[in-house]
Amino acid sequence: MDFKQEDDTKKGRFYFEEDLSGDTEITYVYAGPQKIIISHTGVSEAYMGKNIGKQLVNAVADFVRANNIKIIPLCPFAKAIMTKDETYKDVLN
Repeated sequence: MDFKQEDDTKKGRFYFEEDLSGDTEITYVYAGPQKIIISHTGVSEAYMGKNIGKQLVNAVADFVRANNIKIIPLCPFAKAIMTKDETYKDVLN
């Protein structure tokens, strides 16, 4: 699944462009030059149960790996996904 990214070097988001409601996204803010805080993950009802929330988390993980950034997952959903799965160990702060 393809997600779009917006990033203004202070905050950003990955979102599912096909969701016209705009509710399917994961948002983050920068906490310094090499660290971001995931603040929110949302999936609209139309896409519930399709693993899109985890795919959004994966999109952020791919982004930070490519840019040598670490993640602080304050969003309860992202935190639950990332702390239970060893594949995210390298990106957690």
